[in-house]
Amino acid sequence: MPLEKADKIWMNGELVNWDDATVHVLTHTLHYGNGVFEGIRAYETDRGPAIFQLRPHIERLFQSAKILFIDIPWTVDQLVEATLETVRVNGFSSCYIRPLAYLGYGEMGLNPLPCSVDVSIACWPWGSYLGDDGVKNGVRMMISSWQRHDPNAMPPAAKGCGHYINSQMAKVQAIKAGYDEAILLSPQGYVSECTGENLFVVRDGGIVTPPTSAGALEGITQKTVRRIAEDLGIPYSQGNILRSDLYIADEAFVSGTAAEVVPIRSVDDREIGDPGPITQAIQEGYFAAVRGQSPQYTEWNDYVNA
Repeated sequence: MPLEKADKIWMNGELVNWDDATVHVLTHTLHYGNGVFEGIRAYETDRGPAIFQLRPHIERLFQSAKILFIDIPWTVDQLVEATLETVRVNGFSSCYIRPLAYLGYGEMGLNPLPCSVDVSIACWPWGSYLGDDGVKNGVRMMISSWQRHDPNAMPPAAKGCGHYINSQMAKVQAIKAGYDEAILLSPQGYVSECTGENLFVVRDGGIVTPPTSAGALEGITQKTVRRIAEDLGIPYSQGNILRSDLYIADEAFVSGTAAEVVPIRSVDDREIGDPGPITQAIQEGYFAAVRGQSPQYTEWNDYVNA
């Protein structure tokens, strides 16, 4: 999806012009992929722009960094405020936000420990990641021949830059085959996740989602879905899901900050059908929450101009 320029990007404590937010070609992360990032959204509300689940995202950034030996030279509180400042100075009513911690210029080789750590926060307007029609009517998916990493090969709890080569391979395979998105299986043959979203299956009135042991990232939006489901009285659990479970699901959907909540219409050309009542209830609850329309979820919104 094309980028639309903003005015400023936060880099290492300073707001710099968009076109000046550059790095050296020998920046360590460009060569070896060891960096961590988050995807966050700000939404237009009656009280102005609000960043959804800001602190949990920044906390996960630090957790990812700890796993990958990246020592971020800022605190969670400082990056929370920097994120608010970045959205504020760019004047967006809604936008996508990308915090990134990466290993900088000055060292080369596979040992990351001597490297300096740089941090940037960018934001820009971004529409529905899987398309407006996908949000409304659902998307067509295929199960990729590419497997998700074994947890002992790449830690799924870390949202690492290099991890997403695996996702890109599956995504390109799906697009070239005429599908909207790909589903990856674990090395053991269980459903893991999509290329950038957690996956949920609805059977017999309850929601099941794959565990982290299947290689799935523990999603911030996934946790949001769980809370909404529990508040609606919908049974929710984690458990292993087989490929065939997707084919006979009553409903299925995905969640992610970029994708939001999106129904799955079909998997490998097996029709699941139009969005079902549980998917619609979760979707409606989610969009009400991000827009500040649900008093029970006010703690999820950080208002930019508060």
